[in-house]
Amino acid sequence: MSEPRNIVVLTGAGISAESGIDTFRDAGGLWEQHRVEDVATPEGFARDPELVQRFYDARREAVQRVSPNPAHEALAKLDAEWEGELLIVTQNVDDLHERAGARRVLHMHGELLSALCARCEARHSWSETLLDQPACPGCGAQALRPDVVWFGEMPYQMERIYAHLRRADLFVSIGTSGAVYPAAGFVRDARELGARTLELNLERSEGSYWFNESRQGRASELVPEWVKEILTPSV
Repeated sequence: MSEPRNIVVLTGAGISAESGIDTFRDAGGLWEQHRVEDVATPEGFARDPELVQRFYDARREAVQRVSPNPAHEALAKLDAEWEGELLIVTQNVDDLHERAGARRVLHMHGELLSALCARCEARHSWSETLLDQPACPGCGAQALRPDVVWFGEMPYQMERIYAHLRRADLFVSIGTSGAVYPAAGFVRDARELGARTLELNLERSEGSYWFNESRQGRASELVPEWVKEILTPSV
């Protein structure tokens, strides 16, 4: 296969776990303390907004205490040095990619450090609590909610993601379970469109059989190794 020019990277919870951010699916993860229906659905928010705001306030506070790890830093290096097209699509709602220095990042599930106004639909950078119902800086309504995609809601910028997948020569999935759609289907789409596919994960995901190659190990080790490979010209 010729050298890739256009790359799409998908990242999931596994890339941030080594920074100390709990994953939902591990033992002791956040889902074990709260039912999904209570804290991650529009219905749960309508039923008990205080519970949901407390849940995301805690996550927002926690994410500001952690730091990017070598996997985030390696992708930031790729972003800075890759001359072709690159899009880092993340399912994570933390800002560790950006803090590491990456700029070509798309948060398909939203961002913890952002608030969405349910009234005017404006988004605002937000690092404080939402529990006390602050006014929207745009319209003044007390209608701010976490800018996070809940179950039953459409992920952000899907058209842009699929446009990049159609142009991709290489699709790389990092730290994902392969269980959450539509992201879990990206590898199949990319492969059917002719891209080479690579999985970097702690263990084989549910969709490993769709990848041309699957490497197992810690993201903080696998990702820097892969980035070094991709940035080193073939002789």
